[in-house]
Amino acid sequence: MGPTEAAHVNTRAGMVHVALSLNHHDLSPMKSKDRLSTIVPGVPLDDKNVIIKALNLYRKKTGSDNFFWIHLDKKVPIGAGLSGGSSNVATVLWAVNQFSGGLATEKELQEWSGEIGSDVPFFFSHGAAYCTGGGEICLPQVVEDIPPPIPLDMPMVLIKPQQACPTVSNVQRLRLDQGSSVDPLTLLEKITQMGISQDVCINDLEPPAFEVLPSLKLLKKRVLAAGRGQYDSVLMSLSGSTIVGIGSPEPPQSVYDDDEYKDAFVSEARFLTRRENQWYTELNSTTSSFESPADLSPTWKHHCRNRFSRTLAVCLR
Repeated sequence: MGPTEAAHVNTRAGMVHVALSLNHHDLSPMKSKDRLSTIVPGVPLDDKNVIIKALNLYRKKTGSDNFFWIHLDKKVPIGAGLSGGSSNVATVLWAVNQFSGGLATEKELQEWSGEIGSDVPFFFSHGAAYCTGGGEICLPQVVEDIPPPIPLDMPMVLIKPQQACPTVSNVQRLRLDQGSSVDPLTLLEKITQMGISQDVCINDLEPPAFEVLPSLKLLKKRVLAAGRGQYDSVLMSLSGSTIVGIGSPEPPQSVYDDDEYKDAFVSEARFLTRRENQWYTELNSTTSSFESPADLSPTWKHHCRNRFSRTLAVCLR
């Protein structure tokens, strides 16, 4: 949720970073103006795009005069509730800070990033965090690193129908008095001690999302029914419209057999963490991370939430 959309929502949640190898970025320096390009229709290329907002924010905060060209090969579906835009912001801030000589600390980048989106600061955690707050009008975002409560090799499957779920509509329909009363820390403790189960995976945005998109509720029911014993839990991602099956990388056969889902986005995913002063790396990558611009190689890879793979082609002079 962006800062405006989440202005009246106070959230407390445990969040984990998910790997999903999809989005690629080529990034090179420019002399006087940022340039963003993509072949994906419907993606804004001006300052409405959060990538350009991230570049502008970095220059505003640090006084840097560096400009960049970025080509985005976006394959994560728009409106999937997978925080693709937010992970883009965090990745761009971290990368340009490296290219600019480390003018800011990671803590500063984390704090600044909340000006663009309420969930962006999470990506500056190490991959698992307890997050509180929900928009600057309500409470500031606080991200507390925690040990991964789930095995990193836990498989998942993501299923997103063609229909998107507007975040603003979901938040407007959210009734806090009808949400879960269970303390998220209690749920986190239970997950840590006993593992994932259906009763500990709670998303208060599911009811309003299912009002906006009844077919999404039906999809969750179908996955639950078809995957009995296959998944430890089935839930909706953030504000939707992706249904997540935890415990198996395969969707139920009904997703393949039903014509209603012939155009659905289906992908395997896994959890992901990062080390101090390093960015997220591909699970099977042998590429070493670096701590300063001097360590940059001509081409390097790193991943962000939902296996958002980014390749940044660096040509610094």
